[in-house]
Amino acid sequence: MRIIPAIDIINGKCVRLSKGDYTTQKTYSERPLEVAKSFEDHGIKYLHLVDLDGARSKHIVNHKMLYQIASKTNLKIDFGGGLKSDADLKIAFENGASQITGGSIAVSNPEVFENWLQLYGAKKIILGADANNRKIATHGWKETSTLDVIEFIKNYESKGIQQVICTDIAKDGMLQGPSFELYAEIVNETKVQLIASGGVSEFNDLIKLRELGCEGVILGKAIYEGKITLKELEKLC
Repeated sequence: MRIIPAIDIINGKCVRLSKGDYTTQKTYSERPLEVAKSFEDHGIKYLHLVDLDGARSKHIVNHKMLYQIASKTNLKIDFGGGLKSDADLKIAFENGASQITGGSIAVSNPEVFENWLQLYGAKKIILGADANNRKIATHGWKETSTLDVIEFIKNYESKGIQQVICTDIAKDGMLQGPSFELYAEIVNETKVQLIASGGVSEFNDLIKLRELGCEGVILGKAIYEGKITLKELEKLC
C-alpha cells in the first residue's frame, strides 16, 4: 500500500482544514517545500498536493508551488484543486505533476473529464470521489450532488478510470478514524485501485486500510499533529 502524505496549500502555506471548512484553517508551515523534503528524507515517494486556493477560485492557482516541490524533490506528485480546463491541466503537467485528480469537473463537466482520460490515459488521471453522507460533494465541498458515491465510481470505472481517491468529508481532518465500511464496500463492489483519504488518526488505521485492500492512503493532520511519526511511516514505505 502506498503512503501518500498530503500538503494543502493556501497563500503559499501548508495548512489543514476540518471537513473542508475554510474557517477552520490551521497553518502548519510557511515552507511547504521543506515539509515535502522531510517526507522524502523518510523514504516517502509520493505526495498529494492540493491547491485549496484553486478549489475556491475554480482554476489552478498554486502551480509555482507545484513546480518548486517537483523540481527540488523526487516525489511523485498527484495534484488537485481547481482543475477545470484543458489549460489548467496543461499547466499542472508542465509544472511537474505526475498525475492530476479531478473531482468537481467529473460531476459538472463529464465530457471534459472523459476527454482528459482519453488524452492522457488512466495512469495520469485520478478520479476524486469526495462523499458527504455517501453523496458526491463538489467545488471545495461547498456543494453536494445527488450522486451516490458507489454509482459515481462504477460509472467512471466503465469509462476507463483505474484509480480513485475517496474522501469521507465527515471524517476529514477529524482524527477519528477512516470510513472503513465505505472503503470496504468500494473494494468489494469495484475493481478500481482505491486510495483512501480522511480520518487517519493512528498507525493501526494504516494497517487496517492495507488489510481492506486499499492501494494507497492519504494522510495529513495525523502527521502534522504528531499522531503518526514519519519514522513510523518508514516501516510501510
